[in-house]
Amino acid sequence: MRIRAGLGALLAMIAGGQAMAAQLTVDVADRQGKPVADAVVTLLRRDGAGPKPGASTTHSIDQKQLMFRPYVEVARPGDSVVFRNSDTTRHHVYSFSPVKQFEYVIAPNASAPAVKLPRTGVVAIGCNIHDGMIAYLYVTDAPWTARTDATGHVVFDGLPAGAYDVRVWHPRLPPAKPDLVQANVALAADDRRRAPFTVTLLPDLRFQFDRERTRY
Repeated sequence: MRIRAGLGALLAMIAGGQAMAAQLTVDVADRQGKPVADAVVTLLRRDGAGPKPGASTTHSIDQKQLMFRPYVEVARPGDSVVFRNSDTTRHHVYSFSPVKQFEYVIAPNASAPAVKLPRTGVVAIGCNIHDGMIAYLYVTDAPWTARTDATGHVVFDGLPAGAYDVRVWHPRLPPAKPDLVQANVALAADDRRRAPFTVTLLPDLRFQFDRERTRY
């Protein structure tokens, strides 16, 4: 009976520990209170701890109806990206980013070779034929990262207790502006917290094109 009771107590402790993991919801809105989609949110523990990165993966960015889909994609160093053309016209995809420079002419219903992303940074992508086509790759080695949905939210579950820096990036933030940061956000094991961010965004270059502000 003592063995069974001890085992039951141990299982309860393990289950309780799992249930006590913290949750952080990050809300991103503009100055008018409207939700901001496609903001990249990263969490960094102040002590540098965090889960190890998984195996490298290949991301896909489609070109459809003269738009890149998705507009913002999050990747890790060592990942690759493939560009697909689902339009009936060809596209000339390129980037002058220091992270990775490339250039491909992609015929309708074809794909470009995979592009490997060697290090962290932002890769701005354009089409040399259709100026309004713009997309971004945000390459990060942060242990926790996510992209806001149409409601402007991301939810991080299962976080270990500790102090975190919460960072937000969006391609329409002013040029050369660093990520927005809420520093030293302390989470207890059973916390359910929210971190609101209010951002000032520039006009969407996909609909108001100005090559001087693409920063490729």
